[in-house]
Amino acid sequence: MMTQFQGGVQVKLNEIKPAAGSNREKKRVGRGFGCHGKTAGRGHKGQKSRSGGFHKVGFEGGQMPLQRRLPKRGFVSLHRDDTAEVRLSDLQKMTAETIDLPALKSAGVVPAVIGRAKVILAGEIRRKIMLKGLPVSKGARAAIEAAGGSVELPAAAAAPARSKAERPSGKERKSKASGNGGEAKAE
Repeated sequence: MMTQFQGGVQVKLNEIKPAAGSNREKKRVGRGFGCHGKTAGRGHKGQKSRSGGFHKVGFEGGQMPLQRRLPKRGFVSLHRDDTAEVRLSDLQKMTAETIDLPALKSAGVVPAVIGRAKVILAGEIRRKIMLKGLPVSKGARAAIEAAGGSVELPAAAAAPARSKAERPSGKERKSKASGNGGEAKAE
């Protein structure tokens, strides 16, 4: 057994026990009038004195409970568990010149179970790197390019969004959905 010295006395780990009186036994209530008999500390009558007499969490006696009085707010992203944030200071510590998601995983910057990672502006980068297939914040992109590096965006992010003039109008979308092939109904 491993031993440690405490105040000049050798203490064996298998002989350690709590101080006398620190761990008191649980009081057995409702087992006769010697100690909390009869009502067993529950008082007289009422729902809380009965066995099984409890109500659901947040119940306020029929009054509209607080969690229903307050408005719903915000949302929880479905990708919160498989997305990681990578700081510029983490990229600075890496030795690789070309950095992508597998390189981040092999270097231990992000966990192996992560499905995506985004580079954010936190810390600083002083060396030239090439990012491939990782989303990057505006500030982080500027910092990487200022250090002489380059950023290659993922395929989905690289495609430019259609301008408002190129998008079909609401009527055109509805008519396509109904199966008219984009032709408006003649009235």
